[in-house]
Amino acid sequence: MEDKELSDLTMSRVECPKCGAIWINGEHRWSGTGNKGSELDLAGLVCNKHGNFQCINPMKGQEGGDTWAKRMEDLSNGPDWPKDK
Repeated sequence: MEDKELSDLTMSRVECPKCGAIWINGEHRWSGTGNKGSELDLAGLVCNKHGNFQCINPMKGQEGGDTWAKRMEDLSNGPDWPKDK
C-alpha cells in the first residue's frame, strides 16, 4: 500500500452553552441563516443583557454593534429610501 499524502484540513465547531451561538473554525455564524455573524452585534443583541459566566463570546461586555434599541429606532424611522410626495 502506498503512503497517501493527507490534507491538514480541520474543522472546529464551538457552541455557547448559554445561548447556543455557534462558531465554525473560530468564526461566528448566525444560527438561522448560517451567514457570517458579528460577535459585537451578538454581544449587543444577546450577550450583554442575557449572558453569564457560561457565555463564550469574546466581545461580551463591549459597547457598540447592533442592539434591540437601535433596531426599534430604525423601525420607528421607517425606510431609508425617498418617499413619494
